[in-house]
Amino acid sequence: MGSNPTPSAVTALTDDQAMRLALEEAAAATIHGDVPIGAVVVRDGALIAARHNERELTGDPTAHAEVLAIRDAARVVGHWRLLDCTVYVTLEPCAMCAGALVNARIGRLVYAATDPKAGAVASLYELCSDPRLNHRLPVVSGLHAEQAGELLRAFFADRRR
Repeated sequence: MGSNPTPSAVTALTDDQAMRLALEEAAAATIHGDVPIGAVVVRDGALIAARHNERELTGDPTAHAEVLAIRDAARVVGHWRLLDCTVYVTLEPCAMCAGALVNARIGRLVYAATDPKAGAVASLYELCSDPRLNHRLPVVSGLHAEQAGELLRAFFADRRR
């Protein structure tokens, strides 16, 4: 998708459907050589943002799927507080992205695969549930983890050849 979708939901997206859309976004990242990570934002059952990593495409070190999707969602909603939004992402967010989720006041996070090397939601840090921060959000992990992991494994296997 990679752009601002129109928020129109004939039927509300389920967690499964939303994560499948995030996986589609992740696969699109490989077209321009980016690590296959995708993120979508859902509000009131409707898709309002869908993005994938664009660091290689744009040369921007902050162009992670989550950050791009949050920016797009804020534009759609009309303000930066996204309390009624759920972010679906194919890999556990890093420290920058977990911080962005907290700062955007995201209502809920669902991620697929854990990231033992850089994950900042449960693996290395627990930023989304840290009581010292001004916002905490419920987190669901593991939804379609195998598919997300396979996209990443295939991408890095190709790069090593």
